Amino acid sequence: MLDDNLKSQLKAYLEKVTQPFEIVASLDDGAKSQELHGLLTDIAGLSDKITLKLDGQDARKPSFAINRPGEETGVVFAGLPMGHEFTSLVLALLQVGGHPPKASEEVIEQIRGLEGEMRFETYFSLSCQNCPDVVQALNLMAVLNPNVHHVAIDGALFQDEVEERQVMSVPSIYLNGEPFDQGRMSLEQILAKVDTGAARREAAKLNEKDAFDVLVVGGGPAGAAAAVYAARKGIRTGVAAERFGGQVLDTMAIENFISVPHTEGPKLAAALEEHVKEYEVDIMNLQRAVKLVPAAQPGGEHEVQFESGASLKSRTLVLATGARWREMNVPGEADYRNKGVAYCPHCDGPLFKGKRVAVIGGGNSGVEAAIDLAGIVGHVTLIEFMDEMRADAVLQKKLKSLPNVDIILGARTTEVNGDGQRVNGLTYEERASGEIKRLDLEGIFVQIGLVPNTEWLKGSPVEMSQRGEIITDAHGMTSVPGIFAAGDVTTVPYKQIIIAMGEGSKAALGAFDHLIRS
Repeated sequence: MLDDNLKSQLKAYLEKVTQPFEIVASLDDGAKSQELHGLLTDIAGLSDKITLKLDGQDARKPSFAINRPGEETGVVFAGLPMGHEFTSLVLALLQVGGHPPKASEEVIEQIRGLEGEMRFETYFSLSCQNCPDVVQALNLMAVLNPNVHHVAIDGALFQDEVEERQVMSVPSIYLNGEPFDQGRMSLEQILAKVDTGAARREAAKLNEKDAFDVLVVGGGPAGAAAAVYAARKGIRTGVAAERFGGQVLDTMAIENFISVPHTEGPKLAAALEEHVKEYEVDIMNLQRAVKLVPAAQPGGEHEVQFESGASLKSRTLVLATGARWREMNVPGEADYRNKGVAYCPHCDGPLFKGKRVAVIGGGNSGVEAAIDLAGIVGHVTLIEFMDEMRADAVLQKKLKSLPNVDIILGARTTEVNGDGQRVNGLTYEERASGEIKRLDLEGIFVQIGLVPNTEWLKGSPVEMSQRGEIITDAHGMTSVPGIFAAGDVTTVPYKQIIIAMGEGSKAALGAFDHLIRS
């Protein structure tokens, strides 16, 4: 199952195991069970501390539990955790085998202190780059707390369950049989939701912090670069972010980051965070900005208020809150979000295997999504508002060559249709004729660009464009002295990771220059 190169890498990792453990497999006569048997046999052969048992009685087959002798850890995989989930498997093996996790002592103690039985189930797809964060977080909670159990389920392999529970987006998390959440979640986010007092305790701690020299609001590429450049100047630097990594976390393949031929969004986000942690930067996660209170006097302290109730002050600010996927804003879209309406084709595409879907948007992202989906789903209809697609010619040529793709140009989506539970169609208007038409389908992937995260700045003196982007000067300064901005949230053209990093660096240098001249 594993090639020699992967075996040698895994063997090196398994040398870190300090405690013996068992892999208990539940198999049937199917082809996937045979594949899983081969995978587990390969793994067990790499360490004398691993025992493989084939007498598991789990109702889900194929599946396997990773247990210590005489002790169920609560870590179960249903399916073959390959693709993006192979890392989740390796970490589970190491952690059950006694290798210490990378989480902070504070977080570990918080997990151990959780009370009440929690049985989590997570539906993932092997192509989902957002799923491993959730799977790894819940596995760690299960390893550290005997009250927590977690089953990671390959949705493509257990289609009956997916249909019964109407899972239309991954990761989909269930707690004690009831829906818990959907989409990427960090360990801290999960803990904040199950430990209801955590947010209040964290807000109280933040309110006690002294004012920063530079406070970066946002943890994407621009925010990370700003933090590094500010910290290198030896000034008191903080980063307050809703989630470190920002939109990069939702990006599949990155092939235009110069000097790195290929990487994936989550890997880059993790590298950004590790780089920032090399410096004395105060990182404050799970903080969503809701209000800006500029300094009352020149040279005074600016204040940022957060949804958690926390408030932070700083002599200068770098606003790097980024952008998010633009929505269609038509009737039914919000009602059927994650019930057929999706924004990540890589994540959710496998759940629509053999079904009919539409892609909204004829730019590069839309056409790329349609090409990817065409290899998975039964049929793809791409709908573009304009009379021609804006994607690169090579992408358009590829799309038009696919037999299961239709392209509709000059069409305006007017409504998402559904049966109350899930999407069953889409209504659009032919712009030239005004004729209203309907498509019968099961999924809609929206790919129509980005909208800046600046709602929290409405009513502030920070000048913004008609599109809601922050206007900056050549040094990254906004219309308010001492407040800078960088990245996709600004009017800077060409929303690219490498450009956002450059703009973040520039804004931090601008902030430092402002400080020394004030």
